Amino acid sequence: MKKTIAIVLALALFLSLSMTAFAKKDDKTITVAASPTPHAEILAVAAEVLEKEGWKLDITEYNDYVVPNNVVEDEEIDANYFQHQPYLDTFNEENGTHLVSVAMVHYEPFGIYAGTKDSIEDLKKGDKIAIPNDGSNRARALLLLEAQGIIKLAEDVGMDATVLDITEKSVDVEIVEMEAAQIAGVRDSVALAVINGNYALLAGLNAGVDAIAVEDAESISAQTYANILVVKEGNEETEKTLALKEALLSDEVRDFINETYSGAVVPIF
Repeated sequence: MKKTIAIVLALALFLSLSMTAFAKKDDKTITVAASPTPHAEILAVAAEVLEKEGWKLDITEYNDYVVPNNVVEDEEIDANYFQHQPYLDTFNEENGTHLVSVAMVHYEPFGIYAGTKDSIEDLKKGDKIAIPNDGSNRARALLLLEAQGIIKLAEDVGMDATVLDITEKSVDVEIVEMEAAQIAGVRDSVALAVINGNYALLAGLNAGVDAIAVEDAESISAQTYANILVVKEGNEETEKTLALKEALLSDEVRDFINETYSGAVVPIF
């Protein structure tokens, strides 16, 4: 009797392991963590693309920037889409995580917006241009001003640029640094304002519609701060990762971004 029970238990264990292996082999659900806007909206389009290939995309939305990385590190979720590379690098360093980017999808451009002047050509000596005063945002603003010929920066300063790196000005304007969140509200007291994407949107501004000039997709700023698809190291070439990457970089997703966000969100592929 004991021998029979042992055989039955062994058979049950074998069947259980076999079914688990079969389920994993045939698992066609991809899980991804994302911020609600625009990431989850973009992923919803990718889900339609994946469905045609027999995949189901399960999107979980988060309103913070910590849990989406932790659940991918713990392999509770396959991938996430909400951050840029500098943030990911810092997160890995501070938390000992092993997360890697597998695709750059979009960026949210900085824009130069009219204040008391309607164009760059209208700038006069003594005019003020407001830019953010924090590190990465300051550098992005200065690089955008340089791209428009307003200033010239020291060679190769890149994303470390500060006002001390300005070597020339086309017009003797004053660069005024202030809290990024305040800039949209002081446009009536400065000639021009350089505003990053989220604060522009909060102020009812759209970089693609309202800005005088925006970051180019090929600029160092756009490439550095592109929002990325992230997986745990070692999962870069899994079937799920490759399928999700292909869907996010599809024509359908690019068209959706261009048609929906009017330049406030820009595909980088």
